[in-house]
Amino acid sequence: MGREPEIKRRTAISYKTDEKTVLRGYNLSDLAEAGYSFCDAMFLLFQDRIPTSNEKKMLKYEMGEFLEHSMSPSAAAAISVITGRPNLPCAVAASVMTFGGVHGPGAAHGYMMNKYIERARVEGKSLDEMAKILVDEYLDNGKPVMGMGQPQHTDGDPRAEPTHVKQEELGVDGVYLEFQRAVEKHFHARRERDGRRRVGVNVVGAGNTALCDIGFSPNAAWCIGSVTRAYSCAAHALYNMKKGRAWGASKAEPMVQMIDLSMIQYIGPPDREVPDQDARQEYAKQQKEEGEYKKWVI
Repeated sequence: MGREPEIKRRTAISYKTDEKTVLRGYNLSDLAEAGYSFCDAMFLLFQDRIPTSNEKKMLKYEMGEFLEHSMSPSAAAAISVITGRPNLPCAVAASVMTFGGVHGPGAAHGYMMNKYIERARVEGKSLDEMAKILVDEYLDNGKPVMGMGQPQHTDGDPRAEPTHVKQEELGVDGVYLEFQRAVEKHFHARRERDGRRRVGVNVVGAGNTALCDIGFSPNAAWCIGSVTRAYSCAAHALYNMKKGRAWGASKAEPMVQMIDLSMIQYIGPPDREVPDQDARQEYAKQQKEEGEYKKWVI
């Protein structure tokens, strides 16, 4: 009998040799040497193209603002799991597994936008008309409009509107931002008509809109958000490993709801101004010389 044919798994993502690792046809070392960043590689990984300067800036902005959100189900999960002292990846995995319909990044908002934008095309309606249909269909059926409202920012998510504005400033606003803005307009009008308080857009609604407008699919946007927040949850777990105690039955420590914000005592550095890029080098040099930052290194 002849040899069985060799089975190969096909990929369009990458390959490696003894001399190099190649991502979408580009030598990663060459990309790094040429000044391309993590965000450039992330964009290339999912979209098979190098982003424009403003697309990269939008991705960096969105990932930067989504990185941390203090105590939340994902952070609580990371802290809780690490108290048993498993390997660190277990805590990070647990944190990512908390992402769902009401917390963390999600593909559902993007799928909702895609569905109704396509309906507008098929039915010959404007995006504004379709946004009103979306709001009415969701609220008439008692369903929350995805991307609206945030349980800990009851007066409006402070990260959301600046994301919309950043899209406009960078010139990467497109059909998704136009549709999202229309959804928000009709959502606010419906809430006002029903005598209910105003509820603003949240960071998922704004962030997913931005990611979709620069070419990411809803699932890719979900992945980017998950990876981004996982860094933060790893830091929460590391902090507990370094500063906290492993789990133990302690009569001095009552069982508490970990995500109750009143239980969190922040003891990190005080609020400080973000330096301009022009002042960045001098600021970073001064920080290193003063050494104060070492208190918080994990």
